[in-house]
Amino acid sequence: MAKRACGRPQTGGRRGCRSDSLTCVPIPSPADLPIRRLTHRDLTACADLSEDRAWPREEHKWGLLLTAGKGYGIDDPGGGLVAACVVTEYGPYGNPELGAIGMVLVAERHARQGLGRRLMRHVVAAMGTTPLTLYATPNGRPLYEELGFKVIGRSETLRGHFTFDEPEPEVGTRAATAEDLAGIIRLDEEVFGIDRTPVITRLPAFSDQLRVAEENGRIIGYAAAWPNMDTHVVGPLIARDTETAKALLASLAVRTDRPLRTDIDVRHEKLLAWVKERGLAAVGLNAVMTYGIPELPGDWTRRFAPLTVAAG
Repeated sequence: MAKRACGRPQTGGRRGCRSDSLTCVPIPSPADLPIRRLTHRDLTACADLSEDRAWPREEHKWGLLLTAGKGYGIDDPGGGLVAACVVTEYGPYGNPELGAIGMVLVAERHARQGLGRRLMRHVVAAMGTTPLTLYATPNGRPLYEELGFKVIGRSETLRGHFTFDEPEPEVGTRAATAEDLAGIIRLDEEVFGIDRTPVITRLPAFSDQLRVAEENGRIIGYAAAWPNMDTHVVGPLIARDTETAKALLASLAVRTDRPLRTDIDVRHEKLLAWVKERGLAAVGLNAVMTYGIPELPGDWTRRFAPLTVAAG
């Protein structure tokens, strides 16, 4: 039922009234508001929505997601957004092979009204037969399970100041150059199992550091560190093996004074133990979920950390 601006229910089909000398105007229920595509112009509103839910504003990350992916949202008649989420598509343009859902948010004042469920159903329907994946917090997981998503794995979120302790990894790393981009894209597609060129080509501008590990002139791993509020997020982290992953992570850490944050697949137990010994502490655990496929494509043994849990 729509409400008047004065907060009283609208009844009898009247479009307006006077009550206590105030004109009452019907206000549509959020459940009746349309879902629309978001653009980069909605960046501030998305950051405001994050802040409303006591999340960091993360404007830098929102900027990437709204340009590399597709945003969906519901406008608040009073200004701003009622709800929002982003889908990043991977694979051929117009015929994606996988969609990664992230940043699913509903404003606190509209929580527990079914808006998150409605938004997710809209996205699932819009993606058609395209398989989907997402990282779910414990609070969000029941909704996603209700919609048919299945848990296939977990990732551990870690944060802290990295401390250096000899001996450090011996695998050599260096800053990536423009000539390395084609090799990075090839390696990423091999490991991820799907072409992610539109996102990977944005890494040099999006990240503060982009480094590669090399052997006999061939790239065997790469990693980026990008700014997010007061931290540097390490991701993606793609590497031939654990020692290469260690070398890349350490080479990023030595070049920043900020705390590091990363999300590591829990199956990489050796890397998790190594970063915890060097000052990073677990601050969360997310469930990796899929819809329409039993497992993610690619080679998980070389996929240590995502670009961000919001984009896979």
